[in-house]
Amino acid sequence: MACTAAILVAGLGAAPPRSAPRTHLVFPGQSIQKAVDAARPGDTVLVTSGTYRESVKVTTPHLTLRGMGPGTVVEPALTKAADSCADNGNGICVIGTKDKNVEGVTVASLTVTGFTRTGVFGMATDGMTVQNVTAVKNGVWGIAQERSVRGVIRGNTARDNGDAGLFFANTIKAEAGATDTQGTLVAHNRLEGNRIGITVRRLRDLTVAGNHLTGNCAAVFVVGDENTPKAGDLTVRDNRIVRNNKSCPKTDRLPAIQGSGIVLTGAEDTLITRNTITGNVGDSPLSGGIVLFRSFVGVTSDRNRISDNRLEGNAPADLVNTDPGKDNTFAGNTCKASRPAGLC
Repeated sequence: MACTAAILVAGLGAAPPRSAPRTHLVFPGQSIQKAVDAARPGDTVLVTSGTYRESVKVTTPHLTLRGMGPGTVVEPALTKAADSCADNGNGICVIGTKDKNVEGVTVASLTVTGFTRTGVFGMATDGMTVQNVTAVKNGVWGIAQERSVRGVIRGNTARDNGDAGLFFANTIKAEAGATDTQGTLVAHNRLEGNRIGITVRRLRDLTVAGNHLTGNCAAVFVVGDENTPKAGDLTVRDNRIVRNNKSCPKTDRLPAIQGSGIVLTGAEDTLITRNTITGNVGDSPLSGGIVLFRSFVGVTSDRNRISDNRLEGNAPADLVNTDPGKDNTFAGNTCKASRPAGLC
């Protein structure tokens, strides 16, 4: 009898088993947002091919939002919705809180287009993956992350967006030192026809690798400023950067840009290596294959290593250094012309 009672008590105290992850199917005419709201951590929202006119906000951790390829298209709603993601001009938003990052969200295999600000936007995320997404003709950024760590942005196409195809920053709403992304990886994406292909702003510990960038006004911008800690400790490697010769007018922050391969300004301890950079031509102060440029607030770039890159046909030169910073090194690069002379 005592043994039976003990078994009964143990059974009553045991936690119920967690239900298996579910897949929530969404068909044209249905709401992606309703499926996302019904999903639990670990679930997948699978969106079938078709056009969906809405913005989608994800706050559930470990959720996968997946389409069936480029034929799953998310566009702005025909009528304005009372939703913070839509109100801010974004297509898909993955949002944590001020005190806690949302963890492990994946957005994959769909097209997001026509939004006034950003196609896919992550804020306060940890381990967010964006993969095989096509972000086209959005007003500012194709895919963007702020205040986020350990992201994986892989195998996407960002084309003809108003500013950067891919944008990564600590924050754009306040002055603050560079933050550590804890190893965010930006790899094997195709960036074409944007103002800037990839912008990395006020961050540390991030890798840009194996991307193909062509037809932008500038391919890669690594940007720091006077705040501390300083931007840097980054790696830009094995990218193919070809004919980024679109012309873009000046803005409040930048002069007109054209023909910029990799621009490094106000950053430290960054490795730029094994990139192929060809045919980037312009007459902007930022034009050239690899350009070290003193930031517009007067901050220098220091202790950066530019090594083993292949550069050809860039103008005004393959390597351009107008930055008075200390201990920047150029070694093992294949190139013909530099400013000042002697860097090749």
